[in-house]
Amino acid sequence: MHQQDPTIRPPRPALPPETRIYAVGDIHGCADLLAEIVARIDDDLQRRPVRHSAEVYLGDYIDRGPDSCGVIDQLTIRLVRNRAICLRGNHEAMLESFLHDPAALPDWLPLGARQTLASYGISTSEHPAPRDLHRQLRDVLPRTHQLFLQCLRNSYCCGDFFFAHAGVRPNVVLELQAAEDLIWIRDDFLNATQRHGKYIVHGHTPVPHPDIRSNRINIDTGAWRSGVLTCIAIEGEEIVVL
Repeated sequence: MHQQDPTIRPPRPALPPETRIYAVGDIHGCADLLAEIVARIDDDLQRRPVRHSAEVYLGDYIDRGPDSCGVIDQLTIRLVRNRAICLRGNHEAMLESFLHDPAALPDWLPLGARQTLASYGISTSEHPAPRDLHRQLRDVLPRTHQLFLQCLRNSYCCGDFFFAHAGVRPNVVLELQAAEDLIWIRDDFLNATQRHGKYIVHGHTPVPHPDIRSNRINIDTGAWRSGVLTCIAIEGEEIVVL
C-alpha cells in the first residue's frame, strides 16, 4: 500500500475562480467605522473588478458602541442592494430573545443593551422595567430592522471557507453544527488546532489585530474600544486586510 508522504502539506484553502469575498468583523454600534469600510469595499471593487463578489458581515452589529440603529440602517441597504450576507452574532440573538420575551432583559443588559436602546431613543433607568422597555422597543423598531433580523444567518460557506460569528464545535461536521455554538463558542474552538473541514472565518473574541491560524482567522479587532474595524478580502488562496 502506498503511504502518503508526511512532508506534503494539504492544499491551502481557496475560493472558486473569479470570486472575491469581503468579510467584516464585529461592528458593535460603530456606524462611522462601518461607513468607512463600506466605502473602502466599493472603492476596491471599482479599482479591481471581479466577476463574483460577496460581502459577509460576521455579526455583533449592536450594543456597546453609540449607534446600533445607524449600523443596522446601513446593513439593511447593503443586504438589499449588494445581497450582503449578514450573520447572527450573540448580541443579535440576545436582542431577538428580548423582543420575544421581556424576561430576557437581565441577560442582555450587562452586555450593551442600554447603548442599543438609547440609539433608538429609549432611555433606561438604573432598574428598568423589562415589560416597559420591551413595549417601547417594539413600538419604535423600524419594520426594515425587523426584516433585517429575520434575514440573519448562522453561517455561510463558499469554496474552502466557512463563516460563523463565534466559530465551530471541533469534531462536529459543519452541516451539523448547533446554532448555539456558531454564535457563542469560545475556548473549545479557539484552543483547537485541528482542521474543521473548511477554513473558519470568525469574530466574537476581540484580538489586537487579525489573528491568522492554520485552521481559522479571527477578525474581531474590538472596534468599539480600539476604533479599528477589520475587513479582509479573500480571493483565490489570498487573504488581505483591506
